[in-house]
Amino acid sequence: MQRPPPRFTAALTSPVPVNDVVCAGWVLKKRRKKMQGFARRYFTLQQSGLLSYSFQPGEPTRDQIQLQQAAISTAPGRRDIHVDSNNATFHIKCLSEQDFETWMAAFRKFLARDSQTLGRRSSVARSISRTAQYSRTAALVEEMGNTITELENAFTAWPEEGSRKRSSRSLQQRGDKDKKDQLKDSARSTLGIFKKAAHGHHESVHDPARDSRASDASGSSSSAYHKLQTALTSLRQQHAALVKSLVVPLTIDMNTTVSRNATLATTAEEGGQTPTSQSQIHHRMSGISSNSEGSVWYDAPDGDGGAEEFVLDPSPGEEAQERKSLGRDQQSFAHSDTPTSTELDSDSDSESEQAGAPESAPTSVGEVQVVRRTHLPSGPVGDEGSLFAVLKKNVGKDLSQVALPVSFNEPLTLLQKVAEELEYYDILTQAAHATNPVDRMCFIAAFAVSTYANTKYRTGRKGFNPMLAETFEDTRMKFIAEKVSHNPVILAYHAEGEGWELYATSSGKTKFWGKSLEIIPQGTIHLRIGDEHFEWKRPSSFMRNIMMGTKYLEHCGKMVIENTTKGTQCVLDFKEGGYWGPANVVTGSILNASGETAAHLEGKWDEQMAQKIDSSHLHVLWRLTPFPKNAPEFYGFTSFGITLNEITPDLEGRLPPTDSRLRTDMRALEEGDLDLAESEKVRIEEMQRERRRKGAERRPRWFKQEGDEWIYVGGYWEQRAQGFKGVEPLW
Repeated sequence: MQRPPPRFTAALTSPVPVNDVVCAGWVLKKRRKKMQGFARRYFTLQQSGLLSYSFQPGEPTRDQIQLQQAAISTAPGRRDIHVDSNNATFHIKCLSEQDFETWMAAFRKFLARDSQTLGRRSSVARSISRTAQYSRTAALVEEMGNTITELENAFTAWPEEGSRKRSSRSLQQRGDKDKKDQLKDSARSTLGIFKKAAHGHHESVHDPARDSRASDASGSSSSAYHKLQTALTSLRQQHAALVKSLVVPLTIDMNTTVSRNATLATTAEEGGQTPTSQSQIHHRMSGISSNSEGSVWYDAPDGDGGAEEFVLDPSPGEEAQERKSLGRDQQSFAHSDTPTSTELDSDSDSESEQAGAPESAPTSVGEVQVVRRTHLPSGPVGDEGSLFAVLKKNVGKDLSQVALPVSFNEPLTLLQKVAEELEYYDILTQAAHATNPVDRMCFIAAFAVSTYANTKYRTGRKGFNPMLAETFEDTRMKFIAEKVSHNPVILAYHAEGEGWELYATSSGKTKFWGKSLEIIPQGTIHLRIGDEHFEWKRPSSFMRNIMMGTKYLEHCGKMVIENTTKGTQCVLDFKEGGYWGPANVVTGSILNASGETAAHLEGKWDEQMAQKIDSSHLHVLWRLTPFPKNAPEFYGFTSFGITLNEITPDLEGRLPPTDSRLRTDMRALEEGDLDLAESEKVRIEEMQRERRRKGAERRPRWFKQEGDEWIYVGGYWEQRAQGFKGVEPLW
């Protein structure tokens, strides 16, 4: 199957040849930002299945989707088409019924041949496994129930609080009135001549405006309370109906063919809409669950059989409303075909966020689908202790040789932390697909910056130091890492994906300078894409405010990515944050072989990186996946990092006894048992010392030294398929 060109590089592509076009024409496309409606765009479908759009025929492409990897959804009686792939979603409205039929006929040429795929209805949730659907929906319903309970408690407390306030106000007013009467009586006794007049005035004083305001405020408060109470009652009834609809038998026939599944991802414009049908609720589940603590993550497996078609169930009255909206959009765009600067800004960004969820491995018929966890069993337990008390005794020393209590650790080893840096490995796949050398270097630079994103909330804790010959694997990017030297600590890793190979020898030093802790990475990172070879080194990192204040991590210095094959390079500058200026800023320039600047990059290592097209347009290359909402309370882990120490069903019985996931001390810390973690850490370290004393120290198994580098010798994944026989445990 022909590979799709990378996203965000399309602005540099040439017009599509006429004989390669299956269908082309004007449609209305939903804009990315909220409340901006639809914009008139020119869409082109190529023979390869690549669907792209531009502002005008012949102009550069703005974005594109490979139909063979997409899900296509429509609703009866409507002229809208939803095309959803793994990295983008197009919401399209055709201008006429004839246009709709023309486009759908063209799209169906790329549908999967499995007849069971055609015409499936999302309202019965056949677009994903029923277990996945109901797990996601149940999590959302549970969260709704908690919110309703909180509202009910607030309503219960409201009248009591109001009563207390009125009682307090009445007592205060009564006290003020008594004081005034005493003063007036004193005045009467002193000035007896005015006694009658004063008494008459006291009797007759009346403030009708004040009484009116009090009456209006009381009525307004009562009316607002009644409206809110009515809304809460309706919400409670809707929640009960939703819970009732979920109580259905969940049966999965494993003898039937499991076809590829894809769900429609929500876009930014839909964030403020209220779902009015069951299919729409299902449509939004994936987007809402990414920020839900109790959500369950699934990975739609990449298939190669073709696109899938789904039929949505529109709610009553929705069709008429759609026609009315479509008429307004057509009138609006009939007068102007030229996009404004606002439209350019909207379309220059990615039209769909990257998934903020850990991935799941694809499964075949009869296999259990891998569902990765979304939170840790426990957060940090006990006091972290005074890091400064430990550091002040080791000023200027390499802290990698200083033993720290387990309370200073986080439940990941240094091997797993290296794997965590590769969370956005899919950017390397986009780099491998890029045909323009400048675009390729842009993606590689974005990946290099993204390796720091996981450190946003990480301060004060370090990973477990692995034992010699300890390993860690991750099948998502075919990652294997091993500790190859104990003193100094040296790690080696190798990963590969679609068209790329990444490997490195990683070591470093940590020094305390009195106020800041400096982390000095050592070693070179190598990347191979085809016959091209790239390499770079990481700049230093600093932990600030060690003695007092809020500790934070800052990455400072220059990173130079060199293409040693063609002579091009990218210079990235991680800027030091000032007192008033922005923090975590990264800028970069891409230089061709002759040293001329070919492109500029800008962004932040904890937000996004983008290629600067001109003064008002950017192409976003990478954007941070949102952290779990309680990340600071759970070691500051990302959603990806949470999954690294998990033993999923597909890993049970397949891991070597040297894998980091099997460490008992780290598992105890993850589960919140600090005493057991400390004792197990001492036991494991003593076992290694005993092996060293006996001359039976382990040797690296999967990497060999070549000069200053440790190179992967291969064979790990082949041995894994046969079982790790003869590999002795380390603990």
